[in-house]
Amino acid sequence: MKTLIAIFIGGGLGSIARYAISRLSVLAFGNTVFPLGTLMANVLSSALLAVLVVSIGKEYLQGLWIPFLVIGFCGGFSTFSTFSFETFILINEGKWIWAGANVLISVATCLVLIYIISKQLT
Repeated sequence: MKTLIAIFIGGGLGSIARYAISRLSVLAFGNTVFPLGTLMANVLSSALLAVLVVSIGKEYLQGLWIPFLVIGFCGGFSTFSTFSFETFILINEGKWIWAGANVLISVATCLVLIYIISKQLT
């Protein structure tokens, strides 16, 4: 039961962090065609996840911190469903280049970032 509560609280905090990043993105850059807030949340979440996974491997992170941060916070902070929906909207609006750019930039950036961080920390 403690694990579920840790995931629940972490997920809520991650969702709030995602919302805050999206709002800050709009304040900083205005409403853009490209979904910058979602990209920033996913990139930051991927970077944090890479650091956390390496920390687990080195046993720096243990106990309820793992489900709280890895499953809960990173799960709530990252957002595949929003990424997918925003890409779908771009396609529906005929903005194929923006949709393709969103997919390529989001996936490539997150994968490369996880790779680089995991190599640097191990």
